[in-house]
Amino acid sequence: MLKALIAALAVSLAIPAAAQPKADPAPLLLPQMQLHDPFIVADKATKTYYLFTRNETAMTGDRRLGTMVYTSKDLKHWTRPRVVFALPEGTWAKNGAWAPEVHPWKGKWYLFTTFHNEAAALPSPGTRKLYRRGTILAVADKVDGPYRVVRGGEPIVDKALMTLDGTLHVDAKGKPWLVYAHEWLQTTVGTIEAIPLNDDLSAAGKPRVLFRADEAPWARGQRQADGDTVFVTDGPEFHRTSTGTLVMLWSSYGERGYVQSIARSKSGSLDGPWEQLDPLVRRDSGHGMLFRAFDGRLMMVLHRPFTLALGKLYEMRDSGDRVEVVREATELDLEAYPTHPCVQPHTPTERKLEC
Repeated sequence: MLKALIAALAVSLAIPAAAQPKADPAPLLLPQMQLHDPFIVADKATKTYYLFTRNETAMTGDRRLGTMVYTSKDLKHWTRPRVVFALPEGTWAKNGAWAPEVHPWKGKWYLFTTFHNEAAALPSPGTRKLYRRGTILAVADKVDGPYRVVRGGEPIVDKALMTLDGTLHVDAKGKPWLVYAHEWLQTTVGTIEAIPLNDDLSAAGKPRVLFRADEAPWARGQRQADGDTVFVTDGPEFHRTSTGTLVMLWSSYGERGYVQSIARSKSGSLDGPWEQLDPLVRRDSGHGMLFRAFDGRLMMVLHRPFTLALGKLYEMRDSGDRVEVVREATELDLEAYPTHPCVQPHTPTERKLEC
């Protein structure tokens, strides 16, 4: 009997099991992906798009504070995310992991991301509570990490300043700069500022103000409980057009919520002066960035809405002196959401708003 069972087992092992369906390596579509402040690297070497955002435990199962990445081959189908950077235990920061950006520099990949700690109070001249907030740096040998913290996780900008959303800008002479938003909590009117960097991406000078949020004619102040009206600056991101014009994407609040806007440097450099152009996308959409798809198209990714945000993709046009929205790429993000004027005036004298 035992010999018969062994023989039957041997036969069953020799017969291949019924083919099981293979798991989809990229099962997610953009409407299924939690993300805020999206940043996409289009890696030509691997023909892979890497979408970096704050780690969301619901997506990764990982409770650590840090950065996760989705990957895609076609901008429509995405892998489940994984954590590529986690803030080490004992670091000064306790919250945040906002606005991760990944940039190549001197043969390495650098992650810029913003953290804060409400228990680490800063001096305040008024009634608003000020606390430590700033962009820190991490480094990796590959675009998809893992990333390790640089300089113990200390912010690049003076820790006495409440700053966020730092981005790397390399000027025409090859010099690196950190450009960031100086938080309205500390300034009342938020600013976009720049600080020169050394080759190791540490601060090499004093900050300079590029522009104030209230310089944009579309920007609207937000009334606070203390009676102040504040103006927000978020998400600076640069692009140099086909004619050499330097433009900056940035976000604030307009008449109908969060706005994806654009500014242009009249000098072609950080020195400006910066002129504010008409917003690219309104109605609670923003913190976007530009990248070049593998088929050559200029694309923009942003999040919409501000709360419970999802990623949205737009095909863009480089018009030489600016960039413009061509259309929302609904074949990729599966949502039609008009970006051209579509709201009828409430009165004959009220100007038409954009959607």
